Amino acid sequence: MDEEIREGRPEEKISKHVKSNEQERNTQMCKANRFLKEEDAVSPVIGVILMVAITVILAAVIAAFVFGMGPPEQAPQASLRASATMEGTSSVIKLDHQGGNAVYLDDTHTKVLVDGTTVDVTLLNSSTEAFDAGESVYLYNIGSGDLELAGNSTGATEDIAATGVTKNVKIIDVGSQQMIADLKVNF
Repeated sequence: MDEEIREGRPEEKISKHVKSNEQERNTQMCKANRFLKEEDAVSPVIGVILMVAITVILAAVIAAFVFGMGPPEQAPQASLRASATMEGTSSVIKLDHQGGNAVYLDDTHTKVLVDGTTVDVTLLNSSTEAFDAGESVYLYNIGSGDLELAGNSTGATEDIAATGVTKNVKIIDVGSQQMIADLKVNF
């Protein structure tokens, strides 16, 4: 037993070993704590910078969405009337503008269809393409099924339709893709 006492009891050896490990850990923790204490201000600054960046990005996205959503383009609001008439020996369609906005009859502003066939928009006797209230234009057949729209019907060479036939005339605004007029003409 004396030998065990001299060498120390196993509990004492363990407690000495544990104490030295604890002291070593405490010294390391003190160094780590000192490092952390010196860097305490970094975390709040980075947090504020990130919050500001997120706010700016969010504001930019919302502004782009809101400012990009202007009012949709509107088609001209016009009251148009279509009627079948005879010009010389040919039947033609006469379009009368009875009121409302001017309709620009050119390929970039307006598409004119007769029974699904696109009409060549030329306005032969007009200095401008504007079709204003009180004016009339004519849709006529220039031969082989080609249709034209002009200020007069002098180019008509064939009937646009035979007696008893109904033609459907559609005028569409190209920019907004909205219908300006959908007219039925009975011959």
